[in-house]
Amino acid sequence: MNFSRQALLGIGMIIGGSVMLYAMVQQIGDSNEPQPASAMVDKPSPEQESPQPLTTDIETEKRILAEKQKERAARVAEQEKRAHQFLTEQEAAEAEALAKARAESQQYMASSAAAAEESDKSKSDAEKNDATTPIKKTSAAASAESETNTGNQQKAAQAQQEAQRQAAIKEQAAAKKLADSKKEAEAKRQAEIKKQADAAAEKKQAAAEAAKNEPPKSPSDYQVKRGDGLIKLARQYNMPVEVLAQANNLSPSASLQLDQNITIPSRKQVERLAREAAAAEQAREDKRQKEEALAKKSADAKREAQQKLSEARKEVKETDAKGSFGVQVALANDQAKADELAKKFKSAGYQVKTSPTSRGVRVIVGPERGKVAALALKDKINSDPKVNTTSAWVLYWR
Repeated sequence: MNFSRQALLGIGMIIGGSVMLYAMVQQIGDSNEPQPASAMVDKPSPEQESPQPLTTDIETEKRILAEKQKERAARVAEQEKRAHQFLTEQEAAEAEALAKARAESQQYMASSAAAAEESDKSKSDAEKNDATTPIKKTSAAASAESETNTGNQQKAAQAQQEAQRQAAIKEQAAAKKLADSKKEAEAKRQAEIKKQADAAAEKKQAAAEAAKNEPPKSPSDYQVKRGDGLIKLARQYNMPVEVLAQANNLSPSASLQLDQNITIPSRKQVERLAREAAAAEQAREDKRQKEEALAKKSADAKREAQQKLSEARKEVKETDAKGSFGVQVALANDQAKADELAKKFKSAGYQVKTSPTSRGVRVIVGPERGKVAALALKDKINSDPKVNTTSAWVLYWR
């Protein structure tokens, strides 16, 4: 607002100075115009009305014209001097007004809170400058300038009020946002503290429960109550059910009787029994893997023997070999034993016959045409895990 008032003041000073300069230049132009001879020549006195020589009148006219020209030149010089002095003073006043306006604008931007006070101070300074500035303004120009300044001051005041209102709104919004962010941060911090406290309490409770349910330091006797079982007691004392069953020479799936006395092993016993149980489980796993490997190997051998038997039977058909051969798989002491063995081989899918001899009862699988096929059948029987025999051998059937 101060900057606008000072700018308008400077503009008014420039306009007023320009009007005065124009008037002075117009006056100088009017003075340079030739005047009538009657105006420039003094009216002759009655004594001078007498006729004079023509030569004397011409010289006098020239002298009078020269003096008038000198006077006009002096007046013009004086007017030019005053105009130059006026322009110098006007430029100084304008420079001072612009400097003050720039300083006040910077001061207003640096501290908006002191705008009103600075406005009053600048207004008083401007009034002093107006009182001391040697510039004459016309009443019409002064009135127009006053009205313009009043309107501009009102607009500037309204603009300042609007700017202050907007600044207050922005400040309130920023303060609210800051308060909301602080409130949210505090809520997050409280939630994190509560979460940590809950976690610590839960961990402490779990540790207390674990300590409460740990196995005793030494073995103790326990009398079975209604609803007790190996699984329930194992969970109660925090030990594997297999360990509790092993400590009492029971099966993990065994049922407990009411008022039955069982032993609750100590921590060291639990650790030892757990190691033993883990070792036994590892042994069982190793055995199972070996059995699976052996079964796979036997299955592969059986499949290979079956393939060889099929190829041998095909070869026998192509060559039309003569004679039949069988594979003796056992020599039983009596017929009952021979029948039992024959039943086992029949259940495995073989054709079995028994043949009594002086040394016992033979159990023979077959017959097969050709010795090659009989040898392949023997290999298949020896690799078959269902019959579990390795003493089969080929003999001539007929």
